[in-house]
Amino acid sequence: MVLEMKVPSPGESITEVEIAQWLVADGDYVEKDQAIAEVDSDKATLELPAEASGIITLKAAEGDAVAVGEVVCLIDTSAKKPKEDKAIAGDGKIETYEKSGDEGSNDNSAKDLDKVEKKVEKTNDKTEPEKRDSEKEKTYASGTPSPSAKKILDEKNIKTNTVTGSGRDGRITKDDAIKAKPSMGTPGSGKRGEERKKLSMLRRKVAERLVSAKNETAMLTTFNEVDMSVIFELRNQYKEDFKNKHGVGLGFMSFFTLAVVRALDMYPDVNSMIDGDYKITYDFKDISIAVSGPKGLMVPVIRNAENLSFRGVENEVKRLALRARDGIITVDEMTGGTFTITNGGVFGSMLSTPIINPPQSAILGMHNIVERAVVKNGGIAVAPVMYLALSYDHRIIDGKESVGFLVAIKEALENPEELLMNNDVKKALEL
Repeated sequence: MVLEMKVPSPGESITEVEIAQWLVADGDYVEKDQAIAEVDSDKATLELPAEASGIITLKAAEGDAVAVGEVVCLIDTSAKKPKEDKAIAGDGKIETYEKSGDEGSNDNSAKDLDKVEKKVEKTNDKTEPEKRDSEKEKTYASGTPSPSAKKILDEKNIKTNTVTGSGRDGRITKDDAIKAKPSMGTPGSGKRGEERKKLSMLRRKVAERLVSAKNETAMLTTFNEVDMSVIFELRNQYKEDFKNKHGVGLGFMSFFTLAVVRALDMYPDVNSMIDGDYKITYDFKDISIAVSGPKGLMVPVIRNAENLSFRGVENEVKRLALRARDGIITVDEMTGGTFTITNGGVFGSMLSTPIINPPQSAILGMHNIVERAVVKNGGIAVAPVMYLALSYDHRIIDGKESVGFLVAIKEALENPEELLMNNDVKKALEL
């Protein structure tokens, strides 16, 4: 029986995928549930498991765009799994012999192996004289340098094809090499190779969405800075107890996520989207977290962040980040989101203007934390400072709302005990 394997739907609104890589070859025997291919959608890379055991026949090539429901391979389920022994011939090549139920066949296999080895030896004997003969044939085409000329040209980093030879048959002489001068366009001695590789469907979709966001939104960015001293003190004081009790670290993301939730309550326009002539405002906060995965940028979503505690946010951030890193995150886990947080600080970014993740209306950019000179109580002090950037769609969010939103985040981060923890740190951290 021949089974037709069709492309399953990886998620809502996805109509086609791209064969990123076949993990098996045409004619291979595959086991049921064995990963046979990696397919790219415009949201994620997924593995395609075999639906049955048998001999596989591929019906699409790597790089092909295949519609959902289209046949990509055939599996002959009536085929038996081949059984093979492999012996290594004298030249290192692998020769394959079929197993037999006849016990006396071992002698025949040994004789066959002897024949293979003798054949390999004969072949080697034949090729050696050919090599020796070819080595004797030395011809010098026009532009070939003499040994002394080649040495001089190498020292001057001059390519032989840029020098005109004056010797017999156009050979480059020592005098030609001495007089040769490098042209202004002569490449250096370093490597100058290049590689042409098709972008994955995921990367192409990300590029398309980023260009669309720049072209179709009235994007503007506002900036502010945050003194992270209080958060540093809280983390240093409670991070060990927090980790011991909850099994997850107390990071910065929980503070920022809860500060964003509070600011979205105060400025609901930032939690809105444009749909044609309408504005859609959400009463829930699904916070997208931009993370770097093996296939590029991914944006998993923390659902209903307004209902989560510090522990809940940290657990969800860790879970989603691990799934993105391991390449097993699903399309549903990256779909939706009403606001995005991206942290370029983990890569050392001091300041940037993040691009809106459409159809959302705003994105918060976190950056690295650096000790800077600040004014406190009329004097100069050193404090850990982070620059924040809020990019927003000016079609739906006015300057007053955007600046007020970012100031609200700054206030919550600089006074977290009162504004995020209700003046009870241990209760907020569930210690």
